[in-house]
Amino acid sequence: MSGASFRVVRVESWPADVALTDPFVVATGSRPVAEIAFLRVTLAGGARGYGEMAPFPEVGGEDRASCLAAAGRLARAALGTSALEYRRLGRLFAEMEPGRPAARCGLESALLDALCRAAGLPLWGFWGGADVRERETDITIPIADAARTVALARGWHARGFRLFKTKVGADLDRDLRRLEALHRALPDISIIADANQGFTAGEALTFARGVGRFGGRLVLLEQPVPREDLEGMAALRREAGVPVAADESVRSLADARRLVKAGAADVVNVKITKSGLLEATAIAGFARASGLGLMAGGMVETRLAMGCSFGLVLGLGGFDWLDLDTPLLLAADPVKGGFRYEGPRLLPWAGAGLDLEVAGGPVTTVE
Repeated sequence: MSGASFRVVRVESWPADVALTDPFVVATGSRPVAEIAFLRVTLAGGARGYGEMAPFPEVGGEDRASCLAAAGRLARAALGTSALEYRRLGRLFAEMEPGRPAARCGLESALLDALCRAAGLPLWGFWGGADVRERETDITIPIADAARTVALARGWHARGFRLFKTKVGADLDRDLRRLEALHRALPDISIIADANQGFTAGEALTFARGVGRFGGRLVLLEQPVPREDLEGMAALRREAGVPVAADESVRSLADARRLVKAGAADVVNVKITKSGLLEATAIAGFARASGLGLMAGGMVETRLAMGCSFGLVLGLGGFDWLDLDTPLLLAADPVKGGFRYEGPRLLPWAGAGLDLEVAGGPVTTVE
């Protein structure tokens, strides 16, 4: 295959609305529908790759309209360039759209998917194939009343899930009542409490101690305080008796460096939509080298973006925590092929790239 066959000749994009089975409610907002957009990159040799933009305005500040506009600008910059130059393109994208990581992620994913398909290589093989095996994910329970929390959890428990990420941070007393009800109903489960910046440090400490009093198995406290409060996170590490994970506090490699310097977390939640795909790989490498644990997570995404994150898990290795569950929360699956779920287990794929296709068609074409 000649080098010219890797040249980008077309970029297509289109929006898609995918309903959720329950509103995805977190401390900072609610989302009843996943408002996403898909990208398809075509190379001169005919290989095509897919990407997904899945902004969550209440968490990252991006929305679909701004992502689609940014993706158009990035696509025009990529036209005529070889996908083999993906790192140079990634740097260019970051310079052009520093505040649009979801848009950058979509185009970076599509470029690498096309490149790997052209080379006949699974995306996880491109990243190194360090840990290719079945893995288990947690399942997310959004903020809801105690009865709905327990009902949702019972359904997932019957499907084999034992690690529950419970969204908290909107109301401390209510959160504790919800989690106690959950613990009483399903005493064999473990809980990740994700506050999405909703607590003060004092409230987070009260919360952790409250869960301990009723005997809940709290294994991780994720982003308990506002992203800038690294001092509060460091204090919680010392006092709460529960490992602390950073999510919103680490959107870039520079953020990760500040986090490590402050001693503010035990685990970093790496999300390609939050940081961009290439920046996410840099964050993962730095965090692991600094002795932090790694979680792979996502926004409200389909199996396309989630498959790209799973590819990082399989390829880079070193991920102890998987929060790759949001496709299971969607009412429909627009993706064909790719990785599969069997209960909480994620099963790797064997085909080239992401080994999937996406239903729908282009609304915007850049060529």
